[in-house]
Amino acid sequence: MSTQHKDGEIATAIYTVNKHAKTALDNRPLYTLKRLALEKMILSGRAKKIGLHFVNKSRFSQQQSAVVIKCGDYYFHTLPKKEDFKQLPHLGKLDETYRNPRRKMSLNVAKGILNDFLELTYPKQVPHSRLTPKKIHDQKKKNDYYKTISYFYGH
Repeated sequence: MSTQHKDGEIATAIYTVNKHAKTALDNRPLYTLKRLALEKMILSGRAKKIGLHFVNKSRFSQQQSAVVIKCGDYYFHTLPKKEDFKQLPHLGKLDETYRNPRRKMSLNVAKGILNDFLELTYPKQVPHSRLTPKKIHDQKKKNDYYKTISYFYGH
């Protein structure tokens, strides 16, 4: 199942998933996919933690930091762990002038690449028949017909 993907292709897939997660209604699965992919890239030596940045929009008026990870030619932010504060240098404020390269990839392709890279499999869903208004009407009509000619039912 697993094919070898290039670092740049995986980085672009992570970038695409991250971009869509920022506007998604339920962004947890997308951010989980991003986190798992980055962790695997770091463990395999294909990505590197650079340092810590201050978060611009911190919650509850408290100073917060995020880990900066370099993957391919992209930079990503993730939540820090306790050991990150001890091991990584603090880089101060985020450089607002830097932007990641913009590359186009559909979300489905990106999720496919990351699922393949992470060797994730999902159970096949059994296709169910969709009830359209016409099918509902036909079923109702059929049931009503048998109720009207209910000679055997004592009417």
